[in-house]
Amino acid sequence: MTRARFRFTTAADGDLSILQDDADLLAQRRQAVVALPWTWLRQVHGAEVVVVDAPGGGAGRTADAAVTAVPGAVLAVHTADCAPVALLSPEGVVGAAHAGWRGVERGVLPATVKAMRDLGASEVRAVLGPCIRPGCYEFGADDLALVVDRFGPGVQGTTAAGTPALDVPAAVRASLAGAGVDDVDDVGICTACDTGYFSHRARGDAGRQALVVWS
Repeated sequence: MTRARFRFTTAADGDLSILQDDADLLAQRRQAVVALPWTWLRQVHGAEVVVVDAPGGGAGRTADAAVTAVPGAVLAVHTADCAPVALLSPEGVVGAAHAGWRGVERGVLPATVKAMRDLGASEVRAVLGPCIRPGCYEFGADDLALVVDRFGPGVQGTTAAGTPALDVPAAVRASLAGAGVDDVDDVGICTACDTGYFSHRARGDAGRQALVVWS
């Protein structure tokens, strides 16, 4: 059995956005988190998955998830309200997915699980990181109906003000369950409520935290 590892960074680790101007500072911050080559992605809220065959391979590709069976290859996704999902297996095949509501609706999580299984993963388990929670996530009726139609009424929530909301963690769980992944841990942190994390929706933050996964 190969040990799979992951980490969710916080605002204290600094802005890890690929859009920041200081490339040297970004590189320093990445190496302070995990001192190995990173595969980072240009995220577009889709379902494309990059298969990484060498440490740092595929860096800069347009996609919303990455998988690898290569030891020492760090997979990274960046978030500031969307759900970062770490996917792990006993064989050391790992995945990282950026699961915004559009990506979840478009199937990024099943696509990531399938790509891991194609690399030899047997049992896949998931860890859902810090993301916006329904109490803070008022959602438009038309978009909410689209997600409810895909995953069922369990993804509909209510904000603290009593308005309709999307329950992102529930949508993530429903999508993973459809892919045969029922072992899902949740760190339970709301990025909008917890000022230790960047939140675009709650505070207009330009910064991004990272999920990194490797074995």
